[in-house]
Amino acid sequence: MPFSMPDMGCRARAASRRMAAAGAGAKAAALHAVAHRLDGDRGALKAANAEDVERATATGLDAPLVDRLVLDDRGIDRMCEGVRQVAALPEPIGAIAELDYRPSGIQVGRMRVPLGVIGIIYESRPNVTADAASLCLKSGNACILRGGSEAIRSNRAIAGSIRAALEASAMPTDAVQLVPTTDRAAVGDLLGLDGYVDVIVPRGGKSLIERVTRESRIPVIKHLDGVCHVYIDADADFDMAVDIACNAKVSKYAVCNAIETLLVAADAAAPTLPRLKERFDAAGVELRGCERTRAIIDALPATEADWGEEYLAPVLAVRVVDGLDAAIEHINRYGSGHTDAIVTKDYARSRRFLAEVDSASVMVNASTQFADGFEYGLGAEIGISTDKLHARGPVGLEGLTTRKFVVFGNGELRQR
Repeated sequence: MPFSMPDMGCRARAASRRMAAAGAGAKAAALHAVAHRLDGDRGALKAANAEDVERATATGLDAPLVDRLVLDDRGIDRMCEGVRQVAALPEPIGAIAELDYRPSGIQVGRMRVPLGVIGIIYESRPNVTADAASLCLKSGNACILRGGSEAIRSNRAIAGSIRAALEASAMPTDAVQLVPTTDRAAVGDLLGLDGYVDVIVPRGGKSLIERVTRESRIPVIKHLDGVCHVYIDADADFDMAVDIACNAKVSKYAVCNAIETLLVAADAAAPTLPRLKERFDAAGVELRGCERTRAIIDALPATEADWGEEYLAPVLAVRVVDGLDAAIEHINRYGSGHTDAIVTKDYARSRRFLAEVDSASVMVNASTQFADGFEYGLGAEIGISTDKLHARGPVGLEGLTTRKFVVFGNGELRQR
């Protein structure tokens, strides 16, 4: 049958209604079946992945991207365990909260329900196919997945295993559909399915997210940049500050919760910058500093562009500021609203930082690299949102749901 995006949308909508009615036990059993099937199909998965890797290498794909593409036994083990972990998470659907009697006698509450159909557009990593599908299934949604062209064979194999497991579990196979073509026009077609798809989640580079945001007729859950900061206050524990700033940068560079700018209060600069310089030099991090920074340590001169740059690399901009007000102003001007941290012993300043920094995650005395779904106790995440409506921060199961009002009565009639 010829490929049709509207047909995929129609079938996903029908499947979403069945998923919304599925019980917690049925969904958990289906997810365990998915993990078992992926484990049993590992030979076919590795063979499909080998073709993708061979093609990517032959076409000159950058080595780091090829590494992200590889799906070996260890990767399949992690993928299966991830599905099992999602299965074990608390059931997100059906809970009624805030139930209260009104003067009329009715009870009004709010019930947690699925979003419906979720379109997910992603690049490179084939394990995202299993991660995204499992989160959508657990939350009672259907999904349409559009992976990157470099992983098309791997994604087809993984999606095929998932659908086979759903069929064996008497669950709707169309709850997980993979766009079968690598044609970039299919992305635009998916973004136009506003009659069938309820939300789009892009996971990938800046150009992909910019395109999705620009073209989508469907609400988008996304973050565009991860320009994160650590601010070292004058009243900080300087040992703690050095450790946190280094971990927030060096723990992993190419992640959206790594810091790209370090802000240091003027009274903290002399006690901390030389120690930070020594640690960052040992890690191979290039420092780009303002004039006040360069008066204390050796660093390349920072330009205006550096303050808003997401390097995703061993490069760090450093700025000495007069104090908390200047730090907050800098973060709200140049940051991306992702994750920002203060290191301080002063309770009042920490509370001001929490209240006035306009970001999805704001931290006191902790590394920004904690900003992900697993570390926040969400079990897993489908992405991170810097938007303010619906979901903000790491998006786990609850972010893939919404709430509706429910009313219980006993024959009450509206009196006007």
